[in-house]
Amino acid sequence: MRTDMNAMDTLPVAVIGAGPIGLAAAAHLAERGVAVKVYEAGPSVGANIRDWGHVRVFTTWEHNVDTASRRLLESHGWKLPQADALPTGDELYRHYLQPLSQVPELAGHIETGARITAISRAGIDKVTSRGRADVPFELRIAQQNGKTRLDYARAVIDASGTWQNANPLGASGLPVLRETEHAARIAYGMPDVLGAKRADYADKRIAVVGGGYSAINVLLDLLRLAESAPKTQIMWVVRGTNMNRIYGGGSADQLEARGALGTRLSQFVAQGRIQLVTGFSTTALKEGAGGLQLVGMTEGGERSLPEIDRIVVATGQRPDLEMTRELRLELDPWLEGVKALGPLIDPNLHSCGSVPPHGHRETSHPEPGFYTIGVKSYGRAPTFLLLTGYEQARSVAAAIAGDLVAADNVQLTLPETGICSTDSAANAAGCCGGPAPAESNSCCVSDVVAKNAGKEGCGCGAAA
Repeated sequence: MRTDMNAMDTLPVAVIGAGPIGLAAAAHLAERGVAVKVYEAGPSVGANIRDWGHVRVFTTWEHNVDTASRRLLESHGWKLPQADALPTGDELYRHYLQPLSQVPELAGHIETGARITAISRAGIDKVTSRGRADVPFELRIAQQNGKTRLDYARAVIDASGTWQNANPLGASGLPVLRETEHAARIAYGMPDVLGAKRADYADKRIAVVGGGYSAINVLLDLLRLAESAPKTQIMWVVRGTNMNRIYGGGSADQLEARGALGTRLSQFVAQGRIQLVTGFSTTALKEGAGGLQLVGMTEGGERSLPEIDRIVVATGQRPDLEMTRELRLELDPWLEGVKALGPLIDPNLHSCGSVPPHGHRETSHPEPGFYTIGVKSYGRAPTFLLLTGYEQARSVAAAIAGDLVAADNVQLTLPETGICSTDSAANAAGCCGGPAPAESNSCCVSDVVAKNAGKEGCGCGAAA
């Protein structure tokens, strides 16, 4: 054990994950003169984003760059790409994350190929209370050379994300029967069906399972693939039946590109270019005479879908909690994100409205000096935006630096999605979706959606 491990003020702050949020936390700490060490399990910074580098995001460059990171970059001659352009994941890496990792203030403090396998307090376990806050964190690190070492930190910011921990195919939250057996024919997340993985999907029968933006992006790419590989057949399988919620807010979405995704897809479904299966909860896979079949439960009982060649599982991700087993964390019992955020983002209750400003107090835990930020702070909830994580990083860095005034001055304005968890505003408790866009003459987002569809409105405001 290191002889200086008890000198807390000489130890760095450990940041887990070198994605946009982890690097933002490091930038804010560096700007405040706080020693920092960033650990990235992947081979490069932004490794998770590079996994879906072919995908274009629905937020502009201006919304994808953290303030402290931008100041650091611009001090070394960097210029923001076209502010209103929509970057791909690969462009975010090449034009933002990679240059950020190379500025002198951060370059020597980022280690790639370093996977944190466990975190505890040096010399004491989870049960011990006395003097806990005065003992450094102990991080167990699996290195690329196969060896394990221990590092120590005065505080830990977990920005490791959830991308590498995909949800399984099963509607129960568990892998379905024979899912592991057929793993070679299943992809999770957003495979590059137009590029590196084209041969796996061209002129094949594909089932995409999931009702979020990942699934929508994959489906749109498959439609493009079908233009040059016309034998490609696409089936879309979703658990829900409320397609308005799945397609999103359309023109009422204040992020235009996000709203357009669902609008485009709904048109292709209406044209019959995608076979849509709703209300289907997958329970098993079975081998048919000419391919795989999804078996699941519907309102009418068990059903087997037509045979397919490959499956894309785009059912979201979940946090990996194993490395924090010896820490005192307070998590939402079903979302597994930080507890304070649970009621604000619970998809069982709503999918509309904005998340209130929050920072170090909401992302902290009973474990002193430990914070969960970024998409991992949302746990299994699918509605995270980078803007949320950047404000979390700024607040947490200020708190660690001892500037509680700045840490508590949290400000966050998120664009409305224009979607609601209910089929109509009449069934909702009041207006849904939050306030209507300023340029609209509607009372709320649901009113906008209804009027755009040619209706009089949601019924809670003035008639059209």
